Amino acid sequence: MTASPDYLVVLFGITAGATGAKLGSDEKELILLLWKVVDLANKKVGQLHEVLVRPDQLELTEDCKEETKIDAESLASAPQLDQALRQVTALGSASSFIFLTVSTFVLPQNVLLPECFYSFFDLRKEFKKCCPGLNFEKTSSVSRYGASQVEDMGNIILAMISEPYNHRFSDPERVNYKFESGTCSKMELIDDNTIVRARGLPWQSSDQDIARFFKGLNIAKGGAALCLNAQGRRNGEALVRFVSEEHRDLALQRHKHHMGTRYIEVYKATGEDFLKIAGGTSNEVAQFLSKENQVIVRMRGLPFTATADEVVAFFGQHCPITGGKEGILFVTYPDGRPTGDAFVLFACEEYAQNALRKHKDLLGKRYIELFRSTAAEVQQVLNRFSSAPLIPLPTPPIIPVLPQQFVPPTNVRDCIRLRGLPYAATIEDILDFLGEFSTDIRTHGVHMVLNHQGRPSGDAFIQMKSADRAFMAAQKCHKKTMKDRYVEVFQCSAEEMNFVLMGGTLNRNGLSPPPCKLPCLSPPSYTFPAPAAVIPTEAAIYQPSVLLNPRALQPTTAYYPAGTQLFMNYTAYYPSPPGSPNSLGYFPTAANLSGVPPQPGTVVRMQGLAYNTGVKEILNFFQGYQYAADDGLVHTNDQARTLPKEWVCI
Repeated sequence: MTASPDYLVVLFGITAGATGAKLGSDEKELILLLWKVVDLANKKVGQLHEVLVRPDQLELTEDCKEETKIDAESLASAPQLDQALRQVTALGSASSFIFLTVSTFVLPQNVLLPECFYSFFDLRKEFKKCCPGLNFEKTSSVSRYGASQVEDMGNIILAMISEPYNHRFSDPERVNYKFESGTCSKMELIDDNTIVRARGLPWQSSDQDIARFFKGLNIAKGGAALCLNAQGRRNGEALVRFVSEEHRDLALQRHKHHMGTRYIEVYKATGEDFLKIAGGTSNEVAQFLSKENQVIVRMRGLPFTATADEVVAFFGQHCPITGGKEGILFVTYPDGRPTGDAFVLFACEEYAQNALRKHKDLLGKRYIELFRSTAAEVQQVLNRFSSAPLIPLPTPPIIPVLPQQFVPPTNVRDCIRLRGLPYAATIEDILDFLGEFSTDIRTHGVHMVLNHQGRPSGDAFIQMKSADRAFMAAQKCHKKTMKDRYVEVFQCSAEEMNFVLMGGTLNRNGLSPPPCKLPCLSPPSYTFPAPAAVIPTEAAIYQPSVLLNPRALQPTTAYYPAGTQLFMNYTAYYPSPPGSPNSLGYFPTAANLSGVPPQPGTVVRMQGLAYNTGVKEILNFFQGYQYAADDGLVHTNDQARTLPKEWVCI
């Protein structure tokens, strides 16, 4: 709307909670609405109107009682919110009007509001446009909270529309009526000041639930991305992108507001965090999601032989799929094998609800799980299974990282364990904490231990150059403080470190082996060739047992691509990418890698395979790695069958 409205309705609401600058930042309900009508053409301000609103919970804070002089008894007979709003909007039947408030008016989540509440003027912004650099002196003769604010706002408007300013109110701000789904490219530039992370979401929540939680704030198109864990299931977190920094700041005020019975934590995040979850480079996903404003349903547990015709027949005529077969996206492995997952598009909410009623119905001999999904979830699932990229990604260079001669013997206690670290502690904090002993740390010898969710556990292991220096560090640094917390320091061996990094526990009762990791260390029954181990440039995974294995290996050099993130041991606690004084800023640039000689292949042992594992499954596991095409697998028979099935890849 570009034309100036006939009237402005100066609206002010008071809740049962905080007042003043924090008004509306809590979850308290509205208890009082006050408004005045300003006639812009005749430059007149009408009389003050006010109406009490009966909340669901008749509980008022002491701050509210003191400021408003309202008690619970007077609210008991007041009309409910929807009835009070009808009185406010009664003017709309005869004239065109727009609301005017200070900042964003708090829209109730559980009330269906008229469309007029989704457009408004912010008086602070309009005043800055009209009178930049000026401050308005309050001239209200009313001292009652709420009434004085409305009177001041009316006086400011009269001053703005009169000489010498003659301000015109045009182009009101708009609040999105509904959330729009959409896609996001990994190449898109995103402002870090528009992203928040919401934590503690119910598992069954959707992007529409997130939009309702942030009702009144404008989420960018496709800006609600639910996060998945390592198993592809929702982990209760979401990254939300807003249209501006102002709306992001208002979203942060909803920290620990409730969604149903759960309170939601809201924190700042970055554009990079959002792109990791919602960004995609797949042609297949982009084509599937090109139909906008569709409801997405995820199917899980499909038979591997399921076809598009069978999926269409499964949903039937009461919930037709958008575009028929074109509205179905099967998730496959890189070699084309089905994963048992699929995504389906529906044109409206009614069709989607009918489809979700078929949750756990049978398709063939298997029951099918159905869930509401999002565009970001489609991107994450397809990214996980390596869809073809829109833009070919450059191959990262191969650089040396950790010579194998640094692998310590197990009977030497040349490591230390830090326990009780602050969760925000970094490698630099650990180096400052160790002081003079930081120079005795081996290259890449700092291992921050993370928990199941990938967050810091408060533990870390440090590989020292000698047992004597490890002993001295444990003696002098034990119970020193780091960021107001005292940290315990213990001397330990590489074997003990390996057990903990692989998921075991180390306490006063000794070592408890990691779950499903027996035997944790391989028996010394194989001989390894002299050539160095090489991990191809496409790989970003290495196992801590390779670095901490107690068997005597010939000196080799491990390689991994520069700039990639390293992930280790999903089963339990796992270390972060190792670092040390030498590794901070250690990696050379690509220009300095011309001297790296080409490396031959190596032998990798796989342990813990199922007995029915075949060659096809192993080759799929090493998808993207370089291996010998014909004679790359050697089956190791275990006659006593006391150890798991093993293969050696050459």
